[in-house]
Amino acid sequence: MSQLEKPVVIGITGGSGSGKTTIANKIVEQMQENEHVLIMTQDSYYKDNTGVPMDVRLNINYDHPDAFDVPLLTKHLQSLLQHKPIEMPVYNFKEHTRSSETIHTEPVDIIILEGILVLSSEKIRDLMDIKVYVDTDDDIRFIRRLERDIEERGRSINSVIEQYLDTVKPMYHQFIEPTKRYADIIIPEGGTNDVAIDMLTTKVHSVLNKKG
Repeated sequence: MSQLEKPVVIGITGGSGSGKTTIANKIVEQMQENEHVLIMTQDSYYKDNTGVPMDVRLNINYDHPDAFDVPLLTKHLQSLLQHKPIEMPVYNFKEHTRSSETIHTEPVDIIILEGILVLSSEKIRDLMDIKVYVDTDDDIRFIRRLERDIEERGRSINSVIEQYLDTVKPMYHQFIEPTKRYADIIIPEGGTNDVAIDMLTTKVHSVLNKKG
């Protein structure tokens, strides 16, 4: 059970490979031992494509807002804010669909929600206390994505490049970058910007103190 009347929700967004996860992990590292933190990834909330043929799954635009199950994510955030546990979905990136497994997740003091489009939904934005945009150069983001998708998601070099040019890059400029205007804090160069991360952590503690 959370010690706060209402948990603190931090939204971290930016293009694929911008350093969102690194920043989320560094915030956790700088929190005090008695502050329980949960990192939620928007990727877990891709729509369930079970029953959809594989050739169709392969052609889904996963960088479009419609690829995400926003109602379920909103419902789960609201439940955690009401100190209720959730069954968080697990997404299988090799099969391009949701796993039958879920992760039982208890409410905590600090919820970090990270993903490419977490600021695109007004309903989800309204649940956040701090909104962060990670602004990283396109070339750096592409290299990081290439390495990650090959090593962690079983993709080929050609498929990653093709997806990047066809959907990732255009969707970034159409849907992700415009959400920068909703951010309270913009962090250039992602997880390597220690000064900005220290400032963000200080802000988190400030919000915690006000709520506590």
